[in-house]
Amino acid sequence: MLDDRKTAILRAVVQEYIATAQPVGSSHIANTANIQVSSATVRNDMAFLEQEGFLAQPHTSAGRIPTDKGYRFFVDHLTPSGKLESAATLRVGEFFDTAHGRLEETLQRTSMLLAQMTNYAAVVMGPKAEVAVVRSLQVVGLSPHLSTVVVVLSNGVVESEPIELAQATNDETLLLVAQHVAKAMVGSALGQPTPLTPSGNAQIDSIAQQIVNSLGTRRVDESVFVGGASAMAEAFDAVEIVRSVLHTLEQQYVMVSLVRDMLNRGLSVAIGAEHGVEPLSACSVVLAPVMVDGNNMGTVGVLGPTRMNYPQALATVEIVSDRLGRRLAES
Repeated sequence: MLDDRKTAILRAVVQEYIATAQPVGSSHIANTANIQVSSATVRNDMAFLEQEGFLAQPHTSAGRIPTDKGYRFFVDHLTPSGKLESAATLRVGEFFDTAHGRLEETLQRTSMLLAQMTNYAAVVMGPKAEVAVVRSLQVVGLSPHLSTVVVVLSNGVVESEPIELAQATNDETLLLVAQHVAKAMVGSALGQPTPLTPSGNAQIDSIAQQIVNSLGTRRVDESVFVGGASAMAEAFDAVEIVRSVLHTLEQQYVMVSLVRDMLNRGLSVAIGAEHGVEPLSACSVVLAPVMVDGNNMGTVGVLGPTRMNYPQALATVEIVSDRLGRRLAES
């Protein structure tokens, strides 16, 4: 455990590097409020912090920068309770007060809100598929030989699937088909086996089975929305890091796995290599679950460089997750 003086010096180095992205020298820290010691003492303590793995010196003549271990100590022991400015809090409230429409649209807009408020990439994951069941089903005729099945799930997600019809079919028949399929599927999870009882009409039974087979092959994993990915281009100097980060953000299955793994390990903050996704080793991730009536209905978070403003990121993610949970509960 670090003593109070070394702890204060580490805090000052982390906060200064987060603000400037420049290596921090001992003379600067010695002039910082609450550091009541000489530059020589600060220099010795910074050398100790480097030896213990909390700081690193990128160049011999340069100051120090925090390591992942240093950031972890800062987050676990030193991060002040983040509190959003009243204007930011008001902005979040107004956003969710006017957030109406399809769930996918709300989640996408939420990811953009998070990105704009933090200047980091934002990740918003929708409710898990296994908690969503079919609420309603309609079959809409587009032409005599083509229709679309529209399914509304209990989590607000709307799924649609085109169906090619072997023989010309009118709207009256499609209505009967929809009623027949809905009787079997409403209240069940999309993708589960759906046995159909014969209706007594061969055409209706044939189209209904075609719809059930088609819907049964749909993926119903969590929806993941990434906003503000372009902000990451400004967070790193090395082009190869930017390219690697942006490519990884485009891979939905990677982001789903990252979020699941963090939550399974009880992590709300993963720094650098802690999250286990090598292409994002220069990044930190801050997550918060979206809770509705005690159930986890999704996740919101931000992804940025390891020198991210952790107090602001934690406070922003927390209030957005809370308001999104309340919005889902209302709907």
